[in-house]
Amino acid sequence: MCRLPRLESPPRLEMAQCVTKVELSISCENLIDKDVGSKSDPLCVLLQNVGGDQWAELDRTEKIKNCQKPEFSKKLLIDYYFEKVQKLKFGVYDIDNKSYDLNDDDYLGGVECTLGQIVSSKTLTRPLELKKGKPAGKGTIKISAEEIKDTRVVSLEIEAQNLDKKDFLGKSDPFLEFYKQNDGGKWQLVYRSEVIKNNLNPCWKKFSVPLQTFCGGDFNKPIKVSVSDMDDSTSSDLIGEFTCITAKLLEARDHVVEFECIHPGKKQKKKSYKNSGIVRIKSCKIETDYSFLDYVMGGCQINFTVGIDFTGSNGYPKSPDSLHYISPNGINEYLTAIWSVGNVVQDYDTDKLFPAFGFGAQVPPNWQVGFSEFRHHPLCVCQCLTKWCKCSLSQVSHEFALNFNPNNPYCQGIQGIVDAYRQALPQIRLYGPTNFSPIINHVARFAAQSAQQGTAAQYFVLLIITDGEITDLDQTRQAVVNASKLPMSVIIIGVGSADFKAMEFLDGDDGVLRSLTGEPAARDIVQFVPFRKFQNAPREALSQTVLAEVPKQLVSYYKMQGWAPVKLPGAKQE
Repeated sequence: MCRLPRLESPPRLEMAQCVTKVELSISCENLIDKDVGSKSDPLCVLLQNVGGDQWAELDRTEKIKNCQKPEFSKKLLIDYYFEKVQKLKFGVYDIDNKSYDLNDDDYLGGVECTLGQIVSSKTLTRPLELKKGKPAGKGTIKISAEEIKDTRVVSLEIEAQNLDKKDFLGKSDPFLEFYKQNDGGKWQLVYRSEVIKNNLNPCWKKFSVPLQTFCGGDFNKPIKVSVSDMDDSTSSDLIGEFTCITAKLLEARDHVVEFECIHPGKKQKKKSYKNSGIVRIKSCKIETDYSFLDYVMGGCQINFTVGIDFTGSNGYPKSPDSLHYISPNGINEYLTAIWSVGNVVQDYDTDKLFPAFGFGAQVPPNWQVGFSEFRHHPLCVCQCLTKWCKCSLSQVSHEFALNFNPNNPYCQGIQGIVDAYRQALPQIRLYGPTNFSPIINHVARFAAQSAQQGTAAQYFVLLIITDGEITDLDQTRQAVVNASKLPMSVIIIGVGSADFKAMEFLDGDDGVLRSLTGEPAARDIVQFVPFRKFQNAPREALSQTVLAEVPKQLVSYYKMQGWAPVKLPGAKQE
């Protein structure tokens, strides 16, 4: 419910109070079977209409193997606005590869509706359609909505000992499932763990579930925990289960709590049956799950940096065929991208000073690619008072300051970036190569310095606008993996009609991005969007799509570090 704002409250706070978080639970029945020799491996994706025929992905569930009646454990979160018609599209796909792109997967059907229809129904069941008017066999989708009012989460660390062996040629491949009992007495899946291969004494990764999802905030609500053996060729086999209440699990705050894992069938058949293993709750705690708004309203500044591609493949700027050609109405794809994204991000930076860089150009007076000197950076905190220094923030750069002032590359507001771009364009020579790693490392140095403060005070967003393939892909992979451990996100907008497969590879949605040495990214920090998909869409459609991941990325970083907002929600302002 929206509370009436006090008169002295700032407008952003008033709007924030009216946003309701809604959690969507998805299940399907009678999915069509696309696999030969086995059942489909379904996944459900949620998209929201962002204007016209443009749809932006909001979230997707996990994939469930060999199942025509999936109950997805991952809940899909969405902001609900009473005053808006929020058009949604749910698509179910049979996933047969590791690619994040769904275009090469079989479509099992979908449905379009509004969030208002789901919320008003609480549970909405619809037939799946392959296209409008064409049913997807007898397939149906059930979407249940629940308002999230409690920001607390249950964090658990669990292991098991001496589980039953279920596989003929090996040990079991166990995974956990947690169920809560709904008002009708039925068990509803709230969490499914990862599978641990060939192990009768598994230790699962620490995980968190929203308290409301877990038990509806009722510590005495029955909870069922099952341990099963995953079998790729058939449905999973139950190893055992137990029921308890959340209050009992929370006793693990002080000491390990153990439960016998019981298989109902074995217990009924064998008088000598004792158990099928022991489940040990190593830790169970209630923690606060801070939101993006909690961090921003708690004082976190979002620092916005722009990197612009001035390589020769863009074409001669004065030619109408060039991507840098400024049309008679004063725009091009680069400028549109800067305006679209910058106008949103600038609201979260108080000083409105944004560093802007170009890369891949020869610059005057020596016509070298970028600057080759060591330079003292304006944010350098070392005690060096000379113009040139060799501190960590003042290294050789492939990029150049868009305003040609390496000591102060900051532009005043988004208009300042636009003005600097217009003034630089006739003064440089488009050249090459298309190296991303220098500018990513450049911003990462500031993010690393901020991280050393140990507070959620600053987060860095780098926008790279480019027309083509990366020439330093291996170095860029390493730069992204390094940056994934820092308070930083990278947005890449591809302009023109080039092949952007390398960009899609960096957008680690199709799996965990790894460096050449195999080091995995700590989290997904790259979002790539081709501009051509939004040429005929409203300007806000582009910004909504490219910025959609930033709030989650910001929260994931501070959650990974265990850092609360600088000013906690509800704390009195001095």
